[in-house]
Amino acid sequence: MPLSPNLRGALLMVVAMAGFTLNDAITKYSSQSMNMAQVMLVRGVFATLFVGSLAWQRGALVRLRSMLDPLVALRVLGEAGGTVTFLIALAHLPIASVSAVLQALPLAVTMGAALVFREGVGWRRWLAIAIGFVGVLVIVRPGFEGFSVYSLVALACVACCAVRDLATKRIPKAIPTLLVSTATAFAMTIVGALLLSPMGGWTPMTGKSTALLALAAVLVLIGYQSIIMAMRVGDISFIAPFRYTALIWSILLGLFIFADVPDLPMVIGATIIIGSGLYALYRERIVGRRKIVAESTGPTMVPDGI
Repeated sequence: MPLSPNLRGALLMVVAMAGFTLNDAITKYSSQSMNMAQVMLVRGVFATLFVGSLAWQRGALVRLRSMLDPLVALRVLGEAGGTVTFLIALAHLPIASVSAVLQALPLAVTMGAALVFREGVGWRRWLAIAIGFVGVLVIVRPGFEGFSVYSLVALACVACCAVRDLATKRIPKAIPTLLVSTATAFAMTIVGALLLSPMGGWTPMTGKSTALLALAAVLVLIGYQSIIMAMRVGDISFIAPFRYTALIWSILLGLFIFADVPDLPMVIGATIIIGSGLYALYRERIVGRRKIVAESTGPTMVPDGI
C-alpha cells in the first residue's frame, strides 16, 4: 500500500535529521585527530563542490551577483557564527547535549520574528518560548555541578542560527535557494582556512579521515534534499514535529560511537524544550496560519555550513 503524502513527508524528515546527525557524529569523531578549523576547511571544500555542482546543474548559478545581496551576506554571517560555535561545542560536549540545546532554535526564531518583524505571537506561544528556555537552562545548569562553559557556546550557536533563519526569511524569492547554499558552503570553507593557523595549523590527513569528511558533506546534501522534498509532499504542521527525531539520532549515535550516556538534567531539559516546541506548532495549527516556527523547519533552516 503506498504511503500517504504526510507519511512520506514524515519519513523524509526523519531521513534528513539522520543525515544531519550522522554528519555531526563524523565531525565530532574527526575533531579527535584535527582541529575544527581544518574540519571546516576540508568538509567545506567537499560541500562546495557537491552543492555547487547541483546548483550548476539546476541553473541556480546564473546570477552570481545575487550573492552580494545584504540579506544573503547576513545569512552567511549568521551561518559562520553558528558553524564555529557549533563545532567548538561539539568537540567538548556529548553530541546529544548539543543537539538538545539546538532544539530550542524554532522557539528562538519565533521570538526573534516577534521582536524584529513584529510577527503576531499570542501569549500561549510566548509562554511556550519561556518554558522552552527554562528547559535550556536545565541542560546548561549554570552555577551548578556539571556546568560547562561550552554549553553557553552551544547556546550562542542557537542565537547565530536564529539570525541566519530570520535573514533567510527576508531574502528575495528570486534568489535561488541553491545559490544561497553554495555561497554559504563556500564562505564556510574560507572561514575554516582563516581559522586554521590560529587553531593550531594543518594536521596531515589519512585517506580514511579525508573520506569521512567527504561522506559528511554528502550527508549534508542528502539531508538538504530530503528536507526540501519533505516540505513539498506533505502538510508542514504534520511533518515539522519529526525534526525532533534529530535528538533521538544524537542520543543513539552518542551512545554507540562515543559511549556518552545522557544524564538526567539533559533528558529533562530536552523533554521540556521538545514539549514547548510541539505546543507552539500545535497553536499555529489551531490559528490556521503558517508562522515562522513552522517555516524554520523547512529548507531555510538547513545547516549548510554545520
